[in-house]
Amino acid sequence: MKNIRRELEEREDRTLHSRAARSSACRRERPEKPSAVRTEFQRDRDRILHSKAFRRLKHKTQVFIAPEGDHFRTRLTHTLELSQIARTIARALNLNEDLTEAIALGHDLGHTPFGHIGEAVLDELCPRGFRHYEQSLRVVEKLENGGRGLNLTREVRDGILKHSKGQGEIIPRNRKQLPFTLEGQIVRLADLITYVNHDIDDAKRARLISDNDIPEPSRRVLGSHYAKRIDTIVLDVIDVTLNNGLEIITCSESVFVELLRLRDFLFRNVYSRAERQIEKQKIREVLLAIHAYVARNPGAFINSFPQGDPPAVRMIDFIAGMTDNYALNLFRRITFPEYLQSSGGR
Repeated sequence: MKNIRRELEEREDRTLHSRAARSSACRRERPEKPSAVRTEFQRDRDRILHSKAFRRLKHKTQVFIAPEGDHFRTRLTHTLELSQIARTIARALNLNEDLTEAIALGHDLGHTPFGHIGEAVLDELCPRGFRHYEQSLRVVEKLENGGRGLNLTREVRDGILKHSKGQGEIIPRNRKQLPFTLEGQIVRLADLITYVNHDIDDAKRARLISDNDIPEPSRRVLGSHYAKRIDTIVLDVIDVTLNNGLEIITCSESVFVELLRLRDFLFRNVYSRAERQIEKQKIREVLLAIHAYVARNPGAFINSFPQGDPPAVRMIDFIAGMTDNYALNLFRRITFPEYLQSSGGR
């Protein structure tokens, strides 16, 4: 059989931009025999796609917990939408689409149940603090595959670790805070583009906001509707990045200002609403109860790996890996009498 992987690597060398990452140059922590048909970044993408942590994303909250409608985003659909936007930018810039996709699919593997509300609670409970991007790296390095991890390439692991910015700088002045590949930088910016736009869409679906509530300057510069805003921003990123010779993945000042305006609008009008604070307290009580119960019964729940990590940290691994459904069912099991669980209280 001919070596298809080598042909793909040669195609990358011939066709990709000079600043694009090459799969032939990547390295893994543990050397492995190369595939005959897939590049190393393709293998990383496939390992993430087939991981248990990736499958659990379909039952993890994006913003709205247990919504009644069928069309609200979950952590999985957010990941898929991000992947599409990031790949579009990578393809237009002639960068490595396989690497971009692998980072995008793996970026939220460490997210907690109940979205950022759950993340805030685990940050209180974890002895060394909790940040979902660090947990995502921990998942692929130490938790998947029975504690052996996925042995991903350095480029993918770096992109996963540095994808997040929260309310901090999107394009930091300190370039060391950016992923060292342009493909990782695409995912970092595309993550913001994705969640800002689909969280507005979901907030409208939940009737928390209307089109008229969206800041007028943002509507004027980016567009009045979901698809138009994404199109405007993505085209701007491509154009501005091409004009700077792919020195850095960025966008124009006017678009950047409106992206930040929309992010701040969401924090004020959606993420920090009074109803969300009530919701946050309820979720906090659920996770605190689970944490206390698991602490009393560690042998029944937490893994023996990673070896050398204290039980308190491995307990956080267990809770962070839960889906919303699993956490709520466990909470019912440890909180309500058995007859209420089986009869539904009737």
